[in-house]
Amino acid sequence: MASGNRIITKEQARHFILAHHGLIAPRRFEGKQGIADFVRKVGCIQFDPLNVVGFNQHLVLQSRIPNFDSAMLDEMLYSDRILVDGWDKNMSIYLSEDWPYFERLREAARDRLRAMPPVQQVASEVLERIRTEGPKSSGDLSYDQIVDWPWAPTRLSRAVLESLYFTGDLVVHHKLRTRKVYDLASSHLPSAYLQAAEPNPTAETYWEWYVLRRIGAIGLLWNKSGDAWLGIAGLKSDIRTNALGRLQAKGQIEAVQVEGLDKYPLYMRTEDVPLLEAIIGGERYPSRAFVLAPLDNMMWDRKLLLELFDFEYRWEVYKPVAERQFGYYVLPVMCGDRFVARFEPSLDKRKKTLVIKNWWWEPGAERSTAVMDAIRECFIDFMRFTGSQTIRLEPPAAAEAPELEGLASLAR
Repeated sequence: MASGNRIITKEQARHFILAHHGLIAPRRFEGKQGIADFVRKVGCIQFDPLNVVGFNQHLVLQSRIPNFDSAMLDEMLYSDRILVDGWDKNMSIYLSEDWPYFERLREAARDRLRAMPPVQQVASEVLERIRTEGPKSSGDLSYDQIVDWPWAPTRLSRAVLESLYFTGDLVVHHKLRTRKVYDLASSHLPSAYLQAAEPNPTAETYWEWYVLRRIGAIGLLWNKSGDAWLGIAGLKSDIRTNALGRLQAKGQIEAVQVEGLDKYPLYMRTEDVPLLEAIIGGERYPSRAFVLAPLDNMMWDRKLLLELFDFEYRWEVYKPVAERQFGYYVLPVMCGDRFVARFEPSLDKRKKTLVIKNWWWEPGAERSTAVMDAIRECFIDFMRFTGSQTIRLEPPAAAEAPELEGLASLAR
């Protein structure tokens, strides 16, 4: 154990992370301002195109923003332009004011574009068409040549639009479900952002900024390889270690030691220390139940999640059916500072019904009257989020959690 580090319990670590994310009452983030404040605190929200009961970004926000509606996020992205779609923790959503910090990624994209002659040859033509004709999706362009592309060979129409998006020439104007429609960045983002100098003049300051950003994305993070560091191109373990050392020397982060995690300290931003001190001092927040997104910031580091919360979570959507432990699309349920269950949902949109196909209680999960009341209230809110008027438990779920059967009448 490193000498001089603040020592906290696992319970204090859990409470700090949950309070950092606004996941325990009182809920600190409300409305569109609350969305902006939350994104500013954690850096970004991860995007995923799967939509079973809501896109990942919507599921993240419904657990934090009372009465969240997906239209709120769309307005902030495509009308207010407070937020922007971009690459951070893989494909993500972050504040438009952060645009200058990602110039290194855009410059790398320009280098890639120059190395793809078929794409580069039509890039200027596409920009001119958008300038004169307006926003375009890949379906609006007729470049049908198949070209190599990072995920798989694709039509030139898609490759050129995505290339110009990654170079910063284009932004997402709006989406038609998962299809992106692009327009000129200069038509939607302030010139102060587009023309700003790179805020990190050296590689060292860039790594420090990004490492600090990822620590804030979770609240507490260790110096171990894992999914919490995904999307930061070139961040090797020695670079990360050196950046952490410099941040600590500058007083921008503090190391804490969690009892039972003797090998690795956890790092937190210095600006977040007052919240931790309030929790250490005995500050307690009323508990509530909530559903978490599969790619929720709080769960980015699955190994840390297991250590602190004793919860093992694998997203099994891309696993063959025979290899799945639970199901295709399974969401966790928390009550207070503990994971109590996970469930497999679907939506019957025609009948406006939330369907719970399967339900699994966590080993040792408390099922007291208070916990069940909190879960019922949670699912009434979740039904509103999904636009459901009723809820249905299929036989596996009904057998495992008969206490939830009353939700249908309570939710009406």
